[in-house]
Amino acid sequence: MAIVRPFKALRPKKEIASKVASVPYDVVNREEAKKIIDGNELCFLRIGRAESTLNDSIDAYSQEVYKKAKENLDKLINNAPLIQDETPRFYLYQLIMDGRTQTGIVATFSVEDYENNVVLKHENTRKEKEDDRTNHIITTSAQTGPVFLTYKGINKINELVNKTITNKEPEYDFIADDGITHKIWLLPEELNSVIIEELKNVKSLYIADGHHRVASAWRARNEKRENNPNHSDEEEYNYFLAVLFPAEQLNILAYNRIVQDLNSLSKGEFLNRINDKFSVEKTEDKEPTEVKTFCMYLDGEWYKLKARDSVIASNSLSDSIGEKLDVSILQNFLLNPILGIDDVRTNKRIDFVGGIRGTDELEKLVNNGKAAVAFSLHPLSVDDLINISDAGEIMPPKSTWFEPKLRDGLIIHLI
Repeated sequence: MAIVRPFKALRPKKEIASKVASVPYDVVNREEAKKIIDGNELCFLRIGRAESTLNDSIDAYSQEVYKKAKENLDKLINNAPLIQDETPRFYLYQLIMDGRTQTGIVATFSVEDYENNVVLKHENTRKEKEDDRTNHIITTSAQTGPVFLTYKGINKINELVNKTITNKEPEYDFIADDGITHKIWLLPEELNSVIIEELKNVKSLYIADGHHRVASAWRARNEKRENNPNHSDEEEYNYFLAVLFPAEQLNILAYNRIVQDLNSLSKGEFLNRINDKFSVEKTEDKEPTEVKTFCMYLDGEWYKLKARDSVIASNSLSDSIGEKLDVSILQNFLLNPILGIDDVRTNKRIDFVGGIRGTDELEKLVNNGKAAVAFSLHPLSVDDLINISDAGEIMPPKSTWFEPKLRDGLIIHLI
């Protein structure tokens, strides 16, 4: 049973929403953030990536950065200004990209449900990234960007959503600089009990994107609880901010790979080694059209790699769902044994390119010498994500890229 509740969102006034909204803090680096905020005093990256407003000599994870985030948030609240709704309510968040629409419910979800595996994960988290967001939440007393959740849709909820977006004008409606449309509706309070009761029937919620945000909300809850002698389980810090989308509306893009060098192999030696586990042929295709197939860019040419029957047979013996995924096949039969990429989380010779950046980006990185070889993968399905999560397994790192992404700063949860 999923526990969900309405809340009093802190949010920008309608006329400045597009200026406040920013890309998620974790999809840009410090230098990119500095360029984005330049000339826009309202941009929420000033809070999400507060180091971008400080001298580059200051470490991005220092306490000075989190204090600056709090200072910048207070400044934005006063100067924008930001407003807080007077009564708890739910919201709708709609994204439109390339003619495809997805609409989710904005709510706060129980940290305890994350603890008890009602909210299921499919990725491991890194301590340094958890530390960062935990410090950010504790210091600002706010969850400043929503987690991206999914679930198997409920007809009554879908009907409620469709009725709202058909009959009610959105509070926010703008097209971001990347061409993605963002719309947000304020749901009337009389719908609160309906949504709460319907979502009680949901057995499992799935983290699509935002594992570090959830883990950090859990850690912040623990710290707040320990320091509160009157803790009651009703405090806002017991809940985390998220948008819940029906699984059937989601789109997963591939998370492609580039490798800096050929592990001391010549081009010929490399291709011969690959040929043992994969059929190799030149192709005009830049993206695989079926599973267990990969496209590889090497020395100005594209190749199609198809896992041989021996690879598929070997993989079928595993009881693990994750081991059967394309990312695992590429890792276990090529990246590790041939290119020496033993752990993609720590090896500095591999990097990852989100599918939204396209295969042109892969070609560019190889052509300019920043990589020796690139691989484009077939995207995983939402069913893959759900099956992995239900089985209690963890996907290989950098398996999924969700697009479009939610913007930070439109809906803030104060704790």
